[in-house]
Amino acid sequence: MRFADYAKLYLKAGDGGAGMAHFRREKYVPRGGPDGGDGGSGGSIKLEGDAHMNTLLDLRYKKFLKAKKGQPGGSSQKTGKRGEDIVLRVPLGTVAYESETRRFIGEVVEPGERLVLAKGGKGGLGNTHFKTATNQTPDYAQPGEPGEEVVVEIELKLIAEVGLVGFPNAGKSTLLSSLSAARPKIADYPFTTLEPNLGVVQMSDHRSFVMADIPGIIEKAHEGKGLGLRFLRHIERNKVLLFVINGMSDVEEEYRVLCNELHAYRKDLLDKPRLVAVTHLDLFPDHKMEEQPVLDVAFVPVSAVSGFGLDELKEHIWEMLHGNGQK
Repeated sequence: MRFADYAKLYLKAGDGGAGMAHFRREKYVPRGGPDGGDGGSGGSIKLEGDAHMNTLLDLRYKKFLKAKKGQPGGSSQKTGKRGEDIVLRVPLGTVAYESETRRFIGEVVEPGERLVLAKGGKGGLGNTHFKTATNQTPDYAQPGEPGEEVVVEIELKLIAEVGLVGFPNAGKSTLLSSLSAARPKIADYPFTTLEPNLGVVQMSDHRSFVMADIPGIIEKAHEGKGLGLRFLRHIERNKVLLFVINGMSDVEEEYRVLCNELHAYRKDLLDKPRLVAVTHLDLFPDHKMEEQPVLDVAFVPVSAVSGFGLDELKEHIWEMLHGNGQK
């Protein structure tokens, strides 16, 4: 298993170290005042964005994590050593939720960006802090605070400008490989694509955009049918949705079903700009369909095999990303 877009982690941040109750005692200072140092803070558990990663697979083997405690304070107002943080590197586009309540913790979208999942406890104050005019020799210090303990769910939502949406065997993987340098697995059976694939589409004038091949959606995918539900979340970050439909099928009906599935999963997905690529035009004489489908969005007939319509498709997508939206 090379790809994982979900992990559940049980986390315990480090407890803070206790402050120290201590008094200065030197040869010529028999009645020195309090000089107990503060305890060190406990280690936190964090996510860090890594642009070179594309899976959460590593986290699947790190279910239980516990950060180190802070060290107690010392004499001469020495602060205890801070507990070491645990930093988990994750792909860009990773989001975190508290498992029980589904409270949104945050997301990591930039390289090097860090997100605290469980915060280490503060170190306790040494007795130096409790000296007053009426109490010159406080003999107590604070204990350290406990570190946060939480169960979190980590999800990966791929960051790609264009998402390919379609049924299994619609030709999404073939289209992605023709438009970019990506080489997804391609075969003539359902669910060839078991993981999202990313490709960079290069155009003239040094223009480019990132396209994601989302595993095939089937009817009732939003109810957990097939593989669609596992990957519908990746569509959430796409700026443009490119519906890929086999021209030998009922284009209008497949488009309707796909729209219904996206709407049932999350209503606002259909607010994104949409475009339809009707594939397999090489199977039609002169690359011309017998009947033109009637759709509520623009469509571009293409053939990934012969290259027919691919330049037009790329320009249309670019205009939707950077121009005036849908044509």
